[in-house]
Amino acid sequence: MSVDGDEGAQTVDGDEPTLYEKRTLRRVGEKLPKAAYIVAVVELCERFSYYGAQGLFQNYITKKSGLGKGRTTATALTIFFTFFSYLTPILGAILADQYFGRYKTILGFAVVYTIGLLILWVTALPVALEHGAGFGGFIAAIITIALGTGGIKSNVAPLIADQYHRKTMAIKTLAKTGERVIIDPAITYHRIYLVYYGCIELGSLSIIGTPFMEKDYGHWAPFLLTFCMFVVGITILILGRRYYTVRPPQGSIIQTAFKAVGLMILGRSLDAPKPSVRAIKGKTTRVPWDDHFVEELKRTLNACKVFAFFPIIWVCFTQMSSNLVAQAGQMDGHGLPNDFMQSLERIVILLFLPLLDQVIMPLLRKRRILFRPIARITTGFYCIGLGVAYAAIVQHLIYNAGPCWKHPLACKAAKAGGHSADPLPNHVHMAIQTPLYVFFGFASIFLNVTGPEYAYTKSPPSLKSFIQSLYLLTVAFGAALAEALVSVSSDPKIIWMYVGIAVSVFVIGTVMYLYLGYLDREEDKWNDLDRQEAVITREKKSG
Repeated sequence: MSVDGDEGAQTVDGDEPTLYEKRTLRRVGEKLPKAAYIVAVVELCERFSYYGAQGLFQNYITKKSGLGKGRTTATALTIFFTFFSYLTPILGAILADQYFGRYKTILGFAVVYTIGLLILWVTALPVALEHGAGFGGFIAAIITIALGTGGIKSNVAPLIADQYHRKTMAIKTLAKTGERVIIDPAITYHRIYLVYYGCIELGSLSIIGTPFMEKDYGHWAPFLLTFCMFVVGITILILGRRYYTVRPPQGSIIQTAFKAVGLMILGRSLDAPKPSVRAIKGKTTRVPWDDHFVEELKRTLNACKVFAFFPIIWVCFTQMSSNLVAQAGQMDGHGLPNDFMQSLERIVILLFLPLLDQVIMPLLRKRRILFRPIARITTGFYCIGLGVAYAAIVQHLIYNAGPCWKHPLACKAAKAGGHSADPLPNHVHMAIQTPLYVFFGFASIFLNVTGPEYAYTKSPPSLKSFIQSLYLLTVAFGAALAEALVSVSSDPKIIWMYVGIAVSVFVIGTVMYLYLGYLDREEDKWNDLDRQEAVITREKKSG
């Protein structure tokens, strides 16, 4: 094997590339392990149930055929559900990393999830609604479902990546062309999370069918479907057990990490907890970590800096299942349910994901352009900012159309001209929302793929569920911010809410890139810690 920087010698296949080879050779990923696909299918079933139910909540709470509680209550409860669903991953992560491991934790919370879906279905039956059990049952259901999905969510994303084992780059000569390339684990992890997110979006297409079931049969029918689909997911999870790579829990590792961070703060240095640094300073008290763990913790703190900018993104995504559904309801649907339009975002994602994975990213790598995580996240910020800005334009068009102008569905003309129990909407076709969901779809790919990937690849092996839960916690913060905006989620003030959110996204995304863009330039250095960890593990086993 050549030394780093030697431009003449060539590294043999299977060995790590030199610095010169890293600069000049094309990077490729590897095939995904079969177990990763099994875990992805389980997540598909879970997301089918989550979105198939959650996408109907706005209508279920609002309409007289459901709970009949009004738009403000519906928006508040829908946002609360999102908030609690992404607060509970902390509990799931602690139980997985310290006590039970990821697989057992997922299985336990799946049982809780099933109970919640059962409550949701039973209390939505006509006989239950007639006897006043609907609203109390709904509250109990969303709390239970949120607890279940949170415990699963923080562990499925790390579990799927656990199935891939390579930690170091390696040289490979392609049999067909003879081209020498670098197998880069970072690319494979990105592909894993593209597949993972693709399965999430496939599952979320349930929102295409469930609104029509709701319209034809009532809310109980789609809630029953989501319950049955989740049972299928649990069955696949159990049957696939023998194929998984399952990492054991690490005891009090989370407390250990917080102790190390505490020493960083007290010592006013990120290197303060290192045993080598402590020895130089004459501190003889033993600590339960080594220098390598502190380096991994420093990398994790960089990831947490990135996540600190994410809450504003979730304020935007929260609008999809609340205010943007209501916005569609203010326009002519010509037979389409108003909660159908949000499914366009999923369709955009499923059309664009294969194009990104099979065409765009390989083309960029062929030209030696590495579309690094911070650049992808920033692109996602700008895409979703454009989406919310377009939502403001749509709202402006609604306010400039009759019969109710700036108070859609609320004037006498709408009630007199409507049919059955539904008032007449303003004369704008809801298809005008389409570009909005195209922007949201592009943003989802760059944000919702890169976020979990970054949480996994930038955290120590023993803390991956916990760091994943911190990433998911940003969703809860975003939902809390969205909850604070409920008071301005009414006509005609809501148009200025959209404008304010859009401006905030553009500003925060730009600040994030200016502040943290350097992390892309240091990506290989931080990823090299995985190689060091693999070497340390081998030495411990052999020693």
